[in-house]
Amino acid sequence: MNHKSVFRAIAALAMTCVGFTVAVRADETCNSPYIAKLIKGQEDYVYVWTLGVEGLGDGSDKLVTVDVNPKSKSYGKVLHSVSTGARAEAHHMGFTDDRRRIWAGGLSENRIWVFDIATDPARPKLVRTIGDLGDKSGFLGPHTYYALPGRMLVQALSNTKDKGGVTGMVLYNNEGKHLGSYAMPTEGGGDGYGYDLAVNPKKNVLLTSSFTGYANYMRSLGELIKDGEAMKKFGNTMVLWDLKAIKPTKVLAVPGAPLEIRWSLNPKDNWAITAAALTSKLWLVKQDAKGEWIAKEVGTIGDPSQIPLPVDISITRDGKGLWVNTFMDGKTRYFDLSNPEAPKQTYEKATGKQVNMISQSWDGKRVYITSSLLANWDKGGADNEQFLRGFAWNGKELAQKFEVDFTKEKLGRAHHMKLGSKALRSAAAGG
Repeated sequence: MNHKSVFRAIAALAMTCVGFTVAVRADETCNSPYIAKLIKGQEDYVYVWTLGVEGLGDGSDKLVTVDVNPKSKSYGKVLHSVSTGARAEAHHMGFTDDRRRIWAGGLSENRIWVFDIATDPARPKLVRTIGDLGDKSGFLGPHTYYALPGRMLVQALSNTKDKGGVTGMVLYNNEGKHLGSYAMPTEGGGDGYGYDLAVNPKKNVLLTSSFTGYANYMRSLGELIKDGEAMKKFGNTMVLWDLKAIKPTKVLAVPGAPLEIRWSLNPKDNWAITAAALTSKLWLVKQDAKGEWIAKEVGTIGDPSQIPLPVDISITRDGKGLWVNTFMDGKTRYFDLSNPEAPKQTYEKATGKQVNMISQSWDGKRVYITSSLLANWDKGGADNEQFLRGFAWNGKELAQKFEVDFTKEKLGRAHHMKLGSKALRSAAAGG
């Protein structure tokens, strides 16, 4: 592998994407800045990466397409689903930079499924399975799939040796060829844990967060919480990397398992925000007056003593607002980020008995919410709602517009979402 050519390609596109936020006019807000094809206006589809449930339908993980265009006769209905034929704790997914493919995977093993969404955006097709992540890297449980120029950087959560939290990232080209592996730092304050990754091309910065390993996230949540030793095995760091070289430059102390990372999309800003799951705190990563990157606790989500468990966040396109979903209390909160140093909660609503992922449209008028966290962490009985719900947001109130009951539809547990459009159909996008 020619590492220099890889880094040159990344550096070249990093420079061209300095002003990416200016050109973007539509789409969802939480995507890699390297994705070239964007939705102009109303999205047509929400793709839902769904955990299989034994005895429900075929029991396998699947990619589900839901019609979300209010003008459509099938608005709020399932249009299509494509099964992997396996149950591997489906979790997250991501577009390639040309947006022809979705890469998706599960946390219980090392396969990555690649779906063609360009030939027929309403009916994705499984076109490739990548199975060498563990063999090539020693890492386990691919989580985040992040588009770089012609490449995908995949953040794993665990490792194949002891299934603990020490892990790393793996780089592939868009055809699924392994290009390199990068261990999370264990020195200089690093704990080796990983979770999400996101880039700031203007600053040549890659930022990563941290969670826990297979031995923890595959246990039942009730059992895990009672295990004092196990609860010590969660990440307490975020790491700054040189994006061009993919080398760690600084470890930041951020206690309590900082999860999703959202850089402000305002071109004038150079900060990112995250939520720590175990402490219910919002943290800001920014440069200080001397240009040094620091992490600063800036806000509280709900009542931390009740462990609301913030699980996903979505930032507005102007960087002045943040949606936060908390799993345990089933609430969706909105924070005013006009002053990112002091976020203020201005709205909250119970949107389910359990809620996890949240995605918003670029214009901020539509919000989508799913229910499942992890198969062994989801609630039981009547609280085990499994859904995709679509809401309209007028700046004051979330109004539910549709719901897909994934249990009733025999689809499984609804987790991660991506938006799609008929306009992105490409005749040249074969398998």
